[in-house]
Amino acid sequence: MSGNNLVLPIVLWGRTAPTHCISSLLVMDDFSTIITGCHDGQICLWDMTPELEICPRAMLFGHTASITCLSKASACSDKQYIVSASESGEMCLWDVNDGRCIEFTKLACAHIGIQYYQFTIGTQREGRLLCNGHYPEILVVDATSLEVLYSLVSKISPDWISSMSIIRSHRTQEDTVVAVSVTGILKVWIITPEVSRMQDLDPVFEEESKPIYCQGCQSISFCTFTQSSLLVVCSKYWRVFDAGDYSLLCSVSNDNDQSWTGGEFIAADKVIIWTEDGCSYIYKLPASCLPASEHFRSDVGKTKEGSIPPLVYSIADRSDKQLLICPPVTRFFFSRREPFHKLLIQGDSAGRMTLWSIPDTSPLQPQSTSTELQVSFTISLQEAFDKLTPVSSGIIDQLSVLPGKDEPIKVTASVYIPSQGRLVCGREDGSIILVPATQTAIVQLLQGEHMLRRGWPPHRTLRGHRNKVTCVLYPYQVSPRYDQRSLVSGGVDFSVIVWDIFTGEMKHIFCVHGGEITQLIVPPENCSTRVQHCVCSVASDHSVGLLSLRERKCIMLASRHLFPIQVIKWRPADDYLVVGCSDGSVYVWQMDTGLVIHCKNFLFQTGNLPKYSHNALVVQAMKTNLTDPDMHVLFFDVEAVIIQLLTEEAQRPNPMLVSPETLQKSQAGADKGGSLLAHKIFKQVKETMKETIKEHLLDEDEDEEEEMRRREEKSKSLSLLEYNLTMDTAKLFMSCLHAWGLNEQLDTICLERLGMLRPHCPISFGLISRGGHMSLMLPTFKESLLRQLSLATGRKLSLSDIVGKGTYGVSRAVTTHHLLSVISLANTLMGMTNATFVGEHMKKAPARPPRPGGTPETPRRTPAAPPQPSNPALQAQIKQGNYKRRWLFLTVCVKCVGVCVVVIVCAGWSQLAAMHCVMLPDLLGLDKFRPPLLEMLARRWQDRCLEVREAAQALLLAELRRIGQSGRKETIDMWAPYLPQYVDTVSSRKYHFVCLYKTNLSFFFLFFFSLVNISSKVLTNISQ
Repeated sequence: MSGNNLVLPIVLWGRTAPTHCISSLLVMDDFSTIITGCHDGQICLWDMTPELEICPRAMLFGHTASITCLSKASACSDKQYIVSASESGEMCLWDVNDGRCIEFTKLACAHIGIQYYQFTIGTQREGRLLCNGHYPEILVVDATSLEVLYSLVSKISPDWISSMSIIRSHRTQEDTVVAVSVTGILKVWIITPEVSRMQDLDPVFEEESKPIYCQGCQSISFCTFTQSSLLVVCSKYWRVFDAGDYSLLCSVSNDNDQSWTGGEFIAADKVIIWTEDGCSYIYKLPASCLPASEHFRSDVGKTKEGSIPPLVYSIADRSDKQLLICPPVTRFFFSRREPFHKLLIQGDSAGRMTLWSIPDTSPLQPQSTSTELQVSFTISLQEAFDKLTPVSSGIIDQLSVLPGKDEPIKVTASVYIPSQGRLVCGREDGSIILVPATQTAIVQLLQGEHMLRRGWPPHRTLRGHRNKVTCVLYPYQVSPRYDQRSLVSGGVDFSVIVWDIFTGEMKHIFCVHGGEITQLIVPPENCSTRVQHCVCSVASDHSVGLLSLRERKCIMLASRHLFPIQVIKWRPADDYLVVGCSDGSVYVWQMDTGLVIHCKNFLFQTGNLPKYSHNALVVQAMKTNLTDPDMHVLFFDVEAVIIQLLTEEAQRPNPMLVSPETLQKSQAGADKGGSLLAHKIFKQVKETMKETIKEHLLDEDEDEEEEMRRREEKSKSLSLLEYNLTMDTAKLFMSCLHAWGLNEQLDTICLERLGMLRPHCPISFGLISRGGHMSLMLPTFKESLLRQLSLATGRKLSLSDIVGKGTYGVSRAVTTHHLLSVISLANTLMGMTNATFVGEHMKKAPARPPRPGGTPETPRRTPAAPPQPSNPALQAQIKQGNYKRRWLFLTVCVKCVGVCVVVIVCAGWSQLAAMHCVMLPDLLGLDKFRPPLLEMLARRWQDRCLEVREAAQALLLAELRRIGQSGRKETIDMWAPYLPQYVDTVSSRKYHFVCLYKTNLSFFFLFFFSLVNISSKVLTNISQ
């Protein structure tokens, strides 16, 4: 799937929460959202209520290394942007509201700290990001484009910057950047409006450089309460300096084995300091550190180490808690809006968030003792998953629950085969399940008769591994040179097994490794003929093998690597296999001889998001950590679904051309189609025929009824194995997108006429944005959505109020993608002749060999021998006349019934498209509805897919009418600065826009057409 395609993900998380080992933490200014980054590269969004309750909402994917720092990237409340950085130098700009990636870049250096800085140029405010890290300068980056504008450089003793702080001046336009290097030298830069406007990469040198002997600085913070103090926290001590001349006011050393990791001012006379093991302490500063005291600066020059100020509170002693893999991350945040919370938030390696509310007053107790502050709220990702009702389902949970056990067998490896529509799932008990992907997804998400069937859908179980299956590979999907029957799997039992995917037979077992199999890789096309029929296996014993599927033997085993293998590369022209290890070493092996040719140190960077294909449905197994079970993401490519529907429609024969051989099949298909009107008409036809033809047709009608019952029973048995993949995909997709419960009459049509199914739980959708970055809703998002909608409507809502109503209240970007998808697919189905999800056409007929001689296949019937007529010639004429009249009558009736059925189905799709295009804001309510984004619709205005283009045009027209003249004026005012300037006179352009929005809607499109022809870069700026 290309980046321009309209692709919608739906995720099945399962009952086990993803691993989230927190490495960085941030709270937005409105104190409604907490953002956490983890060591595996994911970012989690947590919603926080005014009552300080936390609930995880979504997870963002895009980074390939550990998140090192997070920072806000905007100052306005309507656009909540954050920026994230990783160890590999990646930087991403995210929209917190919907999880979109607005911009991304990759630098050659890794950041460990980012701070947002806003300045004013005339009447416009611009944002900058000040970044420090493993490089001897501070980079100033544009907060919108993520481009490096200039740098703050040291002339004296340049070194890496450990930490920095921005001191805003309220009296002058000069702001100060204070930083401490790793060698303990304090650096000061002055930022003026002239410096802020610089974009020519010229360096800005420091104004002052002073040694303060703070080696290993962990954090530096400015006191916003007094505007005159700096707090510097090092691993063994923390110190308070005067912000005027950077004189030392107070120094406190650590008397225990604990290591300080950070601190902040929580009041003019109090600081909070936290340690590496998660403990925090609040100290009251001495009078010499307080500008309001008469003893201020009284201890300058004579401060002694070891004088510990009074301890007010002690927080979070972790001595009685579980051991953690990594040190917890602790941060303090102060709200500048009501109710003015002072919060200490901590995230640990178990994905747990703990929150303390810091009181403004000190406890009434002797100064020699301290009070332990109680936890305000705590929750982990797994606890949030466990509280869900109903529980979050996995892709094959209905087939994995054992009798007497509550937890299903976990899926540990998966591969999806688009050509067959099958999903292959390896489980932790060593078994492999082959199941139709759309059918098992329907079981997990939608209501229907399948919920009453045990063991549905039909599946096949392969048993051969003695323990957990770690990887599964279908080589034919990668290259057609392999046998399409071969399926390869690896497990923790050190074995690689080759299966026949059609019969379930175990073909061969390779036992050449001394550790569990971690990867199965297909060699490239231009390798030698012998290697082309091999698969490459990687094991945890640091060995690599080439296993020949044709010869059924291992042709090469490379096992001299000292560290775990991370990457496999190929040089087919030289017959080389290149192995990259975790320590940076590289081994070059010759594939034919198995000899190591070269070994050197080199750094490999790994990790990518899944690659998409041009299939209507792709099921991708993902995991945030190697120890996690698989979660499955269903990627629906709207354009591919439309193309496959239209292709099948073009290949389908004309239903109006009815032949005697297909008449009985058409009648059975119409009855099976679920159309009540068609059933009544056929019943009337049968009764009329019985009255007119009487004895000639009574026996034959009974034979037809028996034959129809036999065909229905046969169809039911076939539906267990054969189904129409394209129609099943469209059925699943449309059933998930439709807003149920808003129009009962339309819901009835969707269920009975169109064959759609109602969801039985809130569906976790996703959003794919720039560069393949992706946000996925966690199954706990419904709790956040309920709180949000209850606050907007003023009444308490239940889970039934949001189940099946889509996600049109989540964000504007999600609404835009979902409306475009449902309208374009509904318009496509409306133009098809048999666009209902019930009936014989939903089954894929089994392939049969052609009959010899090209003779048509006739129904297998053995008619009874007719009685000998007394006058054969007369009897033949009577029968011929009766059959001709009957055939003509039935043909007309079938045509009428077909037209009625098509009209009813088309009317249903038309009503569904109209409701989502025009009526949805009124039916759902403006307080529950997030309108579509006009800039996204503008990008789709010239989409290559005609159906998506027409849906975007219809949506844009409806949205422009809904927002009215004032909304169109606001849109023009926002977009006008991004139009290309073709004239020099500014006043004429302004006059043109003022006149434009005062006119009617048709003139607005003259402005819009000029807008959609500008570059995509400008449209990106508009969205920001």
